[in-house]
Amino acid sequence: MRQENGTGNLPLIRQAKSNSYTKSSQFFLFPSSRSILMFTLLHTDTTSKARLGRLSTPHGDIQTPIFMPVGTQGSVKTLHPEDLHAIDAQIILGNTYHLWLRPGTEVIEKLQGLHSFTTWDRPILTDSGGFQVWSLSKIRKISEQGVQFQSHLDGSRMLLTPEKSMEIQAIFGSDIAMLFDECPPYPCERPYAEESTSLTTRWAQRCKDWIEQNQPTSGAGKQLHFGIVQGSVYPDLREQSAKDLVNLNFDGYAIGGVSVGEPEEEMFAAIRNAEPFLPQEKPRYAMGLGTPTQLLEMIGQGVDMFDCVHPTRCARHGLAFTPDGPLHIKNKQFEFDSAPLTEDAHPHVARFSRAFLRHSFRAGEIIAQRVLSFHNLHFYLNLMAQARQAITENRFTEFKSVFNERYNKHKK
Repeated sequence: MRQENGTGNLPLIRQAKSNSYTKSSQFFLFPSSRSILMFTLLHTDTTSKARLGRLSTPHGDIQTPIFMPVGTQGSVKTLHPEDLHAIDAQIILGNTYHLWLRPGTEVIEKLQGLHSFTTWDRPILTDSGGFQVWSLSKIRKISEQGVQFQSHLDGSRMLLTPEKSMEIQAIFGSDIAMLFDECPPYPCERPYAEESTSLTTRWAQRCKDWIEQNQPTSGAGKQLHFGIVQGSVYPDLREQSAKDLVNLNFDGYAIGGVSVGEPEEEMFAAIRNAEPFLPQEKPRYAMGLGTPTQLLEMIGQGVDMFDCVHPTRCARHGLAFTPDGPLHIKNKQFEFDSAPLTEDAHPHVARFSRAFLRHSFRAGEIIAQRVLSFHNLHFYLNLMAQARQAITENRFTEFKSVFNERYNKHKK
């Protein structure tokens, strides 16, 4: 086994204490990598808190603000990786819990990590499994140790701890790994929220300890780690959670526990209550959000990164996003419509008429879901590109206002 000789040229293979980790996992330590500047704040809009940034990862740079398509099982539903390249998806998201259960870490490790396994050559962010603490509430039990799940696939018992979550994501080799947290439900009583927030902080410390002991990497560089601010609807808990996580000094910070059934205003309040206490020089990520107008609102509040299944899930049900608001392609009014989905549709989509897409949905043809998924993600990513340009030109507030007015014009 080769060991680091003090020059920084040879990697030191570190082994964790966990038996499952020492069995075959190898993660390379780069002594100087901790000092690399991985996020650069390029400009802040003079009319809002909107930020233009660049996030550097082992698999490429990401221009922010950015939307991340969701590939729960390792791929974005209905789309080929080349489709994602065509719409300039800079980064996608994978789900730690689901990939852990199927195909499992042994398969992904043997296939040389998530990038190689999925053939996606750009950055990947993996969530920690903490969201499943909320979404699988009927088949899980929370303790100080971690969360015991009953697999939704075969009913087997699974224990996910902060250390295990970090280990799984290290094996995956994602560029950005999220810390293990508890996502509290809505509504949430104050005593529960207090204990939940405190538990997330204690788990964050355990994640930090594991990271420092094992120095996980992605490709030829350092894997980045983001803490997750919790606190439910309580402003002081959001503030305390943000401060506690910042003191632990992670590479970036997410705002979690949003879009779990709360009113939209509560969602925005969670962002406002956390953002002032997050460092300017590190990226901010609002998890699991949202609609086009919600994204612009949060960009204006200083958030840099977003993910959501909304555009692809809506596409699979026949809903297309347009500058004039959502379009329900299955409606009878499009039966003889020869126009493309939108005037500025991507060439990959513009070749199809609304009439054909309506017919394809009614006939159960997969091409309809594929075309609308491509279109909706292109719409979201183009919206991010337009937002970045508006920030550069110090006109983000005007841009948001003009977009919202047109988008909401036909809303009943």
